[in-house]
Amino acid sequence: MHAIRATSAAVLSLTALTLTAPTAVARESDPFRVSISPTTIAAGGQVTLNASGCSRQTRVSAGIFDTVTIGSGSGSRTATVDWDARQGAVYTVTFTCGRSTRTVDLTIAGGRPVEPTPPPVHHGVRAGVGGSIGGFDLQEIGIGLALITGALGTAYHLARRRTGDDSA
Repeated sequence: MHAIRATSAAVLSLTALTLTAPTAVARESDPFRVSISPTTIAAGGQVTLNASGCSRQTRVSAGIFDTVTIGSGSGSRTATVDWDARQGAVYTVTFTCGRSTRTVDLTIAGGRPVEPTPPPVHHGVRAGVGGSIGGFDLQEIGIGLALITGALGTAYHLARRRTGDDSA
């Protein structure tokens, strides 16, 4: 039983090593790697373009955003997808480093395009004033006093009401 487990583990290890060896060799011979995040985006959204392993500047171009240049070595930049990008279409994004070229597909999400929202305006917290900023509202004070008076009057009336036995 122990021999079967050991053999199975050895075969699985050799298979995994065999399948990953060509990938490791390919990466060593050509270190220029690229990626896009996210790979599916709505029109008007922003994508992050990543490039590494290029000793020169990397030029990134596509028909749906302005050409972007990433500095030498490795780095990332963002690009805004044009609003008129066709929904459901797949566009090819080309990364160029000297004579090396890589392409990545970018899909435009279907459905209604997302309108850009302005960034939120941050104001300081109004803490410690206890609701006194608005001042006094006489109408609200009058309604509150009427409700309290009505509740107290009803409670007094119900507490003093006789049970109906008048023989006493």
